Amino acid sequence: MSVRTHDTPQAERGTPSATSNGGPQSSRPQSSGARVRGKGDADGRGGRRGGSDGGGTRALPYLLLLPALAATAVLLGWPLLMNGLLSFQNLNMTQLIQHVTEWAGWDNYRTTLGSSDFWRVTLRSVLFTAANVVMIMVFGTLTGLLLARLGPRMRLLLCAGLVLAWAMPVIAATTVYQWLFAQRFGVVNWVLDALGWHSMAGFNWTGGQLSTFFVISLLLVWTSVPFVAINLYAATTTIPGELYEAAALDGAGAAQSFATVTLPFLKPFLLVTTFLEVIWIFKAFPHVFAVNEGGPDRLTETLPVYAFVEGVGNQHYGTGAAVSVLTIVILLALMSYYLRAVMRQEEGEK
Repeated sequence: MSVRTHDTPQAERGTPSATSNGGPQSSRPQSSGARVRGKGDADGRGGRRGGSDGGGTRALPYLLLLPALAATAVLLGWPLLMNGLLSFQNLNMTQLIQHVTEWAGWDNYRTTLGSSDFWRVTLRSVLFTAANVVMIMVFGTLTGLLLARLGPRMRLLLCAGLVLAWAMPVIAATTVYQWLFAQRFGVVNWVLDALGWHSMAGFNWTGGQLSTFFVISLLLVWTSVPFVAINLYAATTTIPGELYEAAALDGAGAAQSFATVTLPFLKPFLLVTTFLEVIWIFKAFPHVFAVNEGGPDRLTETLPVYAFVEGVGNQHYGTGAAVSVLTIVILLALMSYYLRAVMRQEEGEK
């Protein structure tokens, strides 16, 4: 009995000794530590997966833009590069037939920049662009504001007419205007004669510089106003009506409401639209060439038509390429102010 009584306390004392020397309690923290490490490993792997997904997400916009950039490089960049190389060559019909490449260096540019005809055409192009852009923006803005004031049915009817004028192909529109302003059987001369201007019965609209430019400008304005008007009407729909109500409560009239409410909202649109119209009018080729091929006596040539006549008409392809490159440079110089204004506007919105 004494032995058994002695063994029992010894066994009981051995139990805490075992637990303190790395028994079951010491094994549980080790398993907990393993669980903590396992969670950390999982989080680390998850973090790496999230990082890779984030990188893929950041690269996704560039991947989506890649086809468009590749198409732009092929369809625009390559012809622009070849045109630049051509501007440094002496390329006429002789070189084309003999398949000979004659490098002329800067001779084509020196010849072009030293020509008084080039600077005369450049000044004419700048004035022609400025006059047409002003008319397009004024009539387009007035038409867009009219659309905002009309009822649904009249607005739909006017929009349909604008879209038809806008969607008409350039050559088809030019042909229509040639019929309208024809010397013998033109509708315009017939109407003017019927109204009492009998001297206009056989008037040749393409026989003088100013009259030819009048027909070309009318054609450009007619085909360009719909773009400005429809987009300006869309911009007016974003203006909250509460602002007009507040302006009316303050006693503002129509002119004051336009200056303080409408114009600030439309200013970004007007800047961007003017930017686009300057580009489109300055590089307009079919409107000018199809009406009278730059005549009479090359007095209505603009820079695109001048480059075509010098390059293709006179078969001086290197000179024509140099004129086209200089046309791009001049256009970029003219648009630098508007480009800075648009960029400042975007930075102000941010």
